[in-house]
Amino acid sequence: MTEMMGMTMRSFALILASAVTLGACVPVTPPAAPPAQSPSLSPEQAVINFREVIDRVEPVAEQVCREQTPDQLCDFAIYVDRDPQSGVNAFHTIDDNGQPAIIFTIGLIAVAANTDELAFVMGHEAGHHIGRHLPQVQASADLGAQILTQIARASGINEAALGGVAQVGAVVASRQYGRQAELEADAIGTIIAQRAGYDPLRGADFFTRIPDPARSFLATHPPNAQRIETVRRTLAGRVPGT
Repeated sequence: MTEMMGMTMRSFALILASAVTLGACVPVTPPAAPPAQSPSLSPEQAVINFREVIDRVEPVAEQVCREQTPDQLCDFAIYVDRDPQSGVNAFHTIDDNGQPAIIFTIGLIAVAANTDELAFVMGHEAGHHIGRHLPQVQASADLGAQILTQIARASGINEAALGGVAQVGAVVASRQYGRQAELEADAIGTIIAQRAGYDPLRGADFFTRIPDPARSFLATHPPNAQRIETVRRTLAGRVPGT
């Protein structure tokens, strides 16, 4: 597992080394593929943009988290994965200290076209925590494994093969739920980014520069056009102050 150094979002400094190992992430992360077109930002400007976004988005994400899920820990930590092999990615998890964590790869920070894109992605990942997606994806996977195992057992499949059947059921169920979770996180991220003073629709332009997920039964993410439309609808229906 890639090693990362973490810190609270209020006191961010550029990560130059690794100190904490995170647990495995779940399949609710943006596609880890290079964008078709990379903005020409200098590394220094990319770091400045990232610091600015953290300073402005973190308090808003924390506020929205406490408003919508006051029973959850809302003190976000941020991690930067500096491994160039990690591609262009961001995801949410829970770190070794029990804190909700948002992880950005250095590749994503480098190719974000502007602060609106960084703010939208950060709000989106915070939205996964606010939407309780980690435990729900796990619960969905467990249920899928159970159901498919029962069906296979009733069909007379050899007991030795049931482990593989359970894995298939878990993957299918978690990926189906994962697509719904992505759209919910997009909606929450839209609200967070706008509250922080950014343009979520401009931020969602990030989707136009990454490969469109396959529209197959096992696709982990919804089509990019559907995600952009979710941002539009959220902005159109947003009540001031929410």
